[in-house]
Amino acid sequence: MAFGVLLRQWRQRAGLSQEALAQRAAVGIRTVRGLETGERTDPRMGTVRSLADALELTGAERAELFAAAGRDEPLPVEPARFDPLAEAAETLRAAVEARWRREEEQRQIHDPVPLPVTWDPAPVDLQDSWLNIGGEVELSGRLDQVVETYRRVGSRRLVVLGRAGSGKTVLTTRFVLDLAGDGPVPVIFGLGSWHPERAGLRDWMAEQLIRDHPFLGAPGPSGGTLAAALVDAQRVLPVLDGFDEIAAGLHRPALNALNTTTLPLLLTSRVDEYRDAVEGTDVLTSAAAVVLNDLTCDDLADYLPRTTRKNVWTPVLDEMRNGGVLAKVLTTPLMVALARRIYSDTPDHDPSELLGFHDADEIERHLLSSFVPAVYGSYTERVQPYLGYLADHLTKLGTHNIAWWQLGTSSVVTGLGIGTTVGAADFVVEAVVLRALTVRGLLFAVMIGLVTGLLFGLAHWWVVRAAPLEPVRTRLRLRGRVGPSVWRRGLVGLAFGGAAGSAYGLVRAMAFWLVEPGHEMTWDVLVDIGVFGLVFGVGAGVVFWLVAALEAPLDLRSAGSPGDLLEANRRHVLGLMALFVPVFAVFVAATTGLVAGGLTALRFEASWSPATSLVIGLVGGIAGGLSYVLSLTAWGQWVVFARVWLPLTGRLPWRLQAFLDDAYRRGVLRRAGAVYQFRHARLQEYFARLR
Repeated sequence: MAFGVLLRQWRQRAGLSQEALAQRAAVGIRTVRGLETGERTDPRMGTVRSLADALELTGAERAELFAAAGRDEPLPVEPARFDPLAEAAETLRAAVEARWRREEEQRQIHDPVPLPVTWDPAPVDLQDSWLNIGGEVELSGRLDQVVETYRRVGSRRLVVLGRAGSGKTVLTTRFVLDLAGDGPVPVIFGLGSWHPERAGLRDWMAEQLIRDHPFLGAPGPSGGTLAAALVDAQRVLPVLDGFDEIAAGLHRPALNALNTTTLPLLLTSRVDEYRDAVEGTDVLTSAAAVVLNDLTCDDLADYLPRTTRKNVWTPVLDEMRNGGVLAKVLTTPLMVALARRIYSDTPDHDPSELLGFHDADEIERHLLSSFVPAVYGSYTERVQPYLGYLADHLTKLGTHNIAWWQLGTSSVVTGLGIGTTVGAADFVVEAVVLRALTVRGLLFAVMIGLVTGLLFGLAHWWVVRAAPLEPVRTRLRLRGRVGPSVWRRGLVGLAFGGAAGSAYGLVRAMAFWLVEPGHEMTWDVLVDIGVFGLVFGVGAGVVFWLVAALEAPLDLRSAGSPGDLLEANRRHVLGLMALFVPVFAVFVAATTGLVAGGLTALRFEASWSPATSLVIGLVGGIAGGLSYVLSLTAWGQWVVFARVWLPLTGRLPWRLQAFLDDAYRRGVLRRAGAVYQFRHARLQEYFARLR
């Protein structure tokens, strides 16, 4: 049927005149008239749609009208729904790929070519049955086939075993980069920090994601964090590196915990530790297993000559072909990398000196001990004690992570010493400003210092009793939020500030009594104590509430490396101080002024003037803020230990962050998210023995 005929029929059915239809469709009356009479035979798409809408046609009628006009109505395009998990996963994918590509370059993996890491199936007692795995498949392969091998495994659960230095880290890095293009985001998790009896695997993985990528601490769609949501939705593929690095006694509980999940994963471990765990419990459920092979003389003959002048390595390779002791040592990527750094990358070193050793352990010790001199040259004697302290410290902590917030030993003495020093200095400054530096004032300074030290010492003990201080992964922003956690922080500030204020008032009274034994404990003194407790408590509560309300998760760019996270924490702490001091000072001054007026009306004697109140609030805010920052924040502990105490005692350099960055650039350390690690556990073990 012609377009004009259809239009007229449906207009009349709707009881509309041509003028009424034109008005309702927002088209001209001449347009409607011309279309119905056939004078206009090529209506525009928008005109047809407007007429169909005005006539309230059904879907079939609309299609018929558009067909009569010689047009196909395009299907409505639904606006794309915002998927926060998809966006978070893509942001994480880009960060992971960039990070590990930089690490490959830093470790010279492709300079000149990757070492030929290969593997074969593990013994049958170290993997599950093929029925549980999803069918028998070929597992042998080489480095550039790691993803292909993984995808052959029906369960997508693969265990990679190898001795120390056999190339497990090289393999996991290549696995992540080859698999990062699509699907779940492969993320390397260092298992050495997992305590399976304290945290479930998923919860621990979420914590590690937030540590290395603070933006994932933002709220997720289901109320938890984005990190937890990504893990629960299996948008993260865990690459669990270093099963053998889990603390002694926890390998079996860890394997049991892994067996409660069906998560696709790749797990690496030294052979002996994994075998011991398997014999005590069971194999990793539904997991196939491979063992990395030693490098051969032919592998090295194709690699080492490419790293320097061709003939330099000829005597060493000849000795290896003859079955010499070197053939037992230069079989792992670690030892080959050390030898390459010492001899190929340092022109005045001749690898022929390796021929003078006759014991495999002696050669390994030589390579380990020569690595730092080859890297640092004349600075070796200066830096080696620092590396030794770091390695020894990590060994005592039972970790491989050089986390800047864990470089000191936290104890109640820390808070006590900081609080005492700052508190005493605070009152001396206060007394000087108020021109009240008397015997009573000095006594008061000592007493307030001890009380402040006791308060912050107890607070420090309470905070670190279960776990060390962690860096904040938030920033202060102008746009705030209010929720249960914000109110809880305010109550904490109220309680702590109230205790500090009451103690302040009590010490004032005790100082009066000690200097003037005849001084009576009148109602005025008790009111003094109560007012300070109330004002300090509410003031601290207000500041804590404001800080909590203004916090937001760090974005990705704010903490992409250890140095970035340290800088973000420094900015957060300085922002906190900039907020705490003036707000607390003004609040104390204003509130005590109002209270003083009320007490005077009630015939109590107020012992502080407005000027006194402002000074007390200002100096107290600075002292309280400093004590809080130095004893109860990770950045404060960094300042106390890494920037002052450890350099002062000669255990670490004064410019520690620059030292760590330099060690990373020289290849002594590697980055693992927000922490540094020694390039290999063998290096950490070697340096720890030097202490």
